[in-house]
Amino acid sequence: MSATRPLHDTPLLDQLESGPWPSFVTGLKRLARDNDMMVDLLGQLETSYATRKGFWKGGTVGVFGYGGGIIPRFTELKDESGKPLFPEAAEFHTLRVQPPAGMHYSSDLLRKLCDVWLEAGGSGLIAFHGQSGDIMFQGIRTEGVQKAFDGLNEMGFDLGGAGPALRTSMSCVGSARCEMSCFDEARALRTVINNNLDDMHRPSLPYKFKFKFSGCPNDCVNAIQRSDMATIGTWRDNIRVNEAQVQDYYKVHGMHDLYNDVVGRCPTKAISVVPSDKVEAGPHTSVAHLGDGNAMCIDNRNCVRCMQCLNVIPGGLLPGKDKGVSILVGGKGVLKIGATMGTVVIPFMKLETDEDFEKLNELARNVLDFFAENALDHERTGEMIERIGLANFLEAMNIPVDPNMVSQPRSNPYFRSDDWDEQVAKWVEYKQQAA
Repeated sequence: MSATRPLHDTPLLDQLESGPWPSFVTGLKRLARDNDMMVDLLGQLETSYATRKGFWKGGTVGVFGYGGGIIPRFTELKDESGKPLFPEAAEFHTLRVQPPAGMHYSSDLLRKLCDVWLEAGGSGLIAFHGQSGDIMFQGIRTEGVQKAFDGLNEMGFDLGGAGPALRTSMSCVGSARCEMSCFDEARALRTVINNNLDDMHRPSLPYKFKFKFSGCPNDCVNAIQRSDMATIGTWRDNIRVNEAQVQDYYKVHGMHDLYNDVVGRCPTKAISVVPSDKVEAGPHTSVAHLGDGNAMCIDNRNCVRCMQCLNVIPGGLLPGKDKGVSILVGGKGVLKIGATMGTVVIPFMKLETDEDFEKLNELARNVLDFFAENALDHERTGEMIERIGLANFLEAMNIPVDPNMVSQPRSNPYFRSDDWDEQVAKWVEYKQQAA
């Protein structure tokens, strides 16, 4: 298939191709050689750049049985008679499609996705992935939406979330190929999402809600910053040491880089270099002998799991063996009160057995239900908690206040110190019951 409409003049878009970096305009022009929809899309986009205005409006477009997953776009650029100035792109809807957990694809599967998209009349434009993890099939007319969905559904794919609904989730590649992984991210994602699909496909929430799952504190899917409930892999014992690999790093980089990139960048000064004969190894100390009479010591009681040292010496330093997850709530981008980071509500929980995953799912369901019942329209979870107070949220979730919950590490714990003895007694009682 080739385009039948001539290309529009796009001097402003052309400028975006003149820089040293690859431009999305080049990709759109390549698609425009074979698709009239992309020809007119470039025309509308050029108009938006010239006027500094967007010319898309929403509407109602969907597939049978679903209330979400489609983002409708209709052009507002029309002539005096009411006809679209760029008729081939007058409708440019987007399908949000759930990716496989961990985002693993075979080349054959990718080809089949492209075939389905083009056979349904799609523009050929696909984005891997949206902020919530969706595969974004961008650009299709209303009459092709159902056909595209049917083809994708036959392959085993389902629509993701759009509108005031549970959004498509993301998990990092994690345990499939990363040595930093602390839990089964893909299983956690599917456990939570598959048990809450109705809130994704039939929007009924005050606003959007996102789950994300990162296998370690590196947080490669931006869960802490961008999700209402973040599950972050962590560990609670000592950092593991492979002395041979630490020594390999040291032979190449030397003491200068070790101090600058590892010791000096530890935010809590938990790492030190001492003479090997002065090492005081204790139950909370990880030791790596450097081979030149010195040793690197890590005081794990002061480690805040920032991942800096593990990233600089991969393989030489690794997460501990007692692995699990931390749960945070309330992360999001800008809205009513600006960007917020997630707040710790579960400092540590194991995530290994069927019972552990069911516990995670139960917590996710409780948070989602509380959000649905208590949030205001167009209010995210973090803003709801800001309005009602964190203590009230924790009480509603039946989560006891834990000294490990901190909004500013080492300075602002969520408990009062003027009734210290009473709080200590409550904490001891809670730990005894938990045991």
